[in-house]
Amino acid sequence: MTYAKVRILPLHLVGETIDKTRSHYLAETGRLVQLMRGIYVDAGDDADATVTRHAVRIAHYLYPRAYLSGASAVLLGPTRDGRLFLSGRRIQRTRLRSLEIIQNAAPEHPSVAPAIIDDGMGEFRIDVSSIRQRFLEAFRIRSEHAAALDETMREQIAQRLIEEYGTPQGAADAVWTLARENQWYREGEHAERFLLRRPAAAPVRNEAALDLTVAWHGAPVGQLTHDGFEWRWRDEDWHGPPLIRQTTPGKLPPFIVSLLPEGWLESVLHDRDERALLKSGRRYMSNITIAERPSELASLPADVLTTPLARYSEDGVFTGRYAGPGRGPIEESFERNLAAIFASSETPRLSGIQIKAPMFLGPDGTLTASTKEPFTHILKPAGTSGFEILPVVEWQALALGAAAGFETPAMALVPMPDGMPPALLVERFDIRSGANDTRLLALEDFCSVLGLPTEAKYDGTMERVARAVRPLSTAPDEDLLIVFRRALFAWLIADGDMHLKNLALLKIAEPGSDHFTSVRMAPLYDAVTTRVFPRLARDRMALKLAGKDDRLRRSEFRAFAATAGVKAAAADEAIDEMTRALGATLDAATLPALLTNSPVAVEAVTEMQRLVRERIDNLS
Repeated sequence: MTYAKVRILPLHLVGETIDKTRSHYLAETGRLVQLMRGIYVDAGDDADATVTRHAVRIAHYLYPRAYLSGASAVLLGPTRDGRLFLSGRRIQRTRLRSLEIIQNAAPEHPSVAPAIIDDGMGEFRIDVSSIRQRFLEAFRIRSEHAAALDETMREQIAQRLIEEYGTPQGAADAVWTLARENQWYREGEHAERFLLRRPAAAPVRNEAALDLTVAWHGAPVGQLTHDGFEWRWRDEDWHGPPLIRQTTPGKLPPFIVSLLPEGWLESVLHDRDERALLKSGRRYMSNITIAERPSELASLPADVLTTPLARYSEDGVFTGRYAGPGRGPIEESFERNLAAIFASSETPRLSGIQIKAPMFLGPDGTLTASTKEPFTHILKPAGTSGFEILPVVEWQALALGAAAGFETPAMALVPMPDGMPPALLVERFDIRSGANDTRLLALEDFCSVLGLPTEAKYDGTMERVARAVRPLSTAPDEDLLIVFRRALFAWLIADGDMHLKNLALLKIAEPGSDHFTSVRMAPLYDAVTTRVFPRLARDRMALKLAGKDDRLRRSEFRAFAATAGVKAAAADEAIDEMTRALGATLDAATLPALLTNSPVAVEAVTEMQRLVRERIDNLS
């Protein structure tokens, strides 16, 4: 069977513009790219632009019984930040590249009217909330649909209602009729108050309120405000790619939550809540800076890599000069000395439970805390209570990851002063790589991608990660295979800590672009064999796959591959290649001289290698 090359439409919907057989053939031959089940775009087209332009058509295809509501009923399309609001039978969210379709439960007796849409592929009809209903929707409590209807939209709808019903009271009565039908009594009260009353000329300000400017690569992207009760995100003036989204009204955007300190650093900062954490620091990962006064942001150094770690490392060991905090004459004081650098609001904040410090590697090889310098490297010192060898184990795990074919950050073990165990130094991969690098980079972990709080980082599954990757990645087939291989690698090295914050998407945009040109799975990071540590000898996988988190066999990985959309042959090939590569690496493995005199380190690495060999044998 052969097909002529015909290009008519930029968007292909199975069952509407193309049949299933043809779509499958064209995708297999590389002429179409599948965004999600039933939805394809031409391989050479800008997928983000296509999805945005045809957002309403896509939503109507996916949810034919839903109707446009909230801000989308006003705009007859998505909001500027890529959100399209629907109401239907269920509550759900769907991410598709730069588009997010947000559906809430429709009222029992909705008031809708037909609208005509033409997105360049022909006209079609779709129901939208009536004028009365969208005004009530603007006053729903803790509703993202309501939050998207800004003050200007509310005023315009109010004026439209007054024109239709003659007076503010007539408009209020008409809105109340619909409110009573759906038992939206509180919404009706707020709508009536808006129509009949005006706010005071000089409202009283709560002095506890916060108004923070959020910048990315030094350019303001929005305002994060807290009125003493809840958070609100505004980015009306931002015309770049959709970076930060407030998915739950009143709550911090998940992307901001993912940047906040956890564990050791959170306790060091003595901050009681999110407000205090955000007030105490200015610099964060992903090239994000936050301050109450925009003028403060201009003085902060840009995080740009000027000195690659490779210049000052040899055989896995740092050869430069360490000038960071030490232990001093009192053995227990190292953590206190490390914590002291975070007293400055200019010291970058890091997420994660593990003790770590932001560092700057200078041109002369001097490694210093990045309090007033660019944040280019992360130092992970030895832990306590049995975790003194954590840097060594992570170093070995990342080395195995590189041998298995993963992209990994540059790293090296750092000889530490005052007789302390070696630390691990890792080079950041989410920052610019020189003065001529103009890319805009952001790292978004999967807690943020899935809109989950940090405490839910162990609650997901690998299948859920895979489902999230396909519609967001700019190379979905390649990234789904990476997700499969990441799960496989975590199992082979007995990594029980590959949770949702240790998996991420690396997003890259070009200056002036309104979308990310590259959204790919981030390089391997924070990999560690947890089973070599005290009380973790029976540690399981952090994220289940095929319903299991232990005693995994090839059959479970095949089942996961089928669910994730990875071909069986590619899955088997990945298993065989990785087991061969890891086996060969273990056969040739040698420890740096820095570790050979440490019986504890040698024992840990030996046990780690034994575990890996055992699991390789079980999958062969």
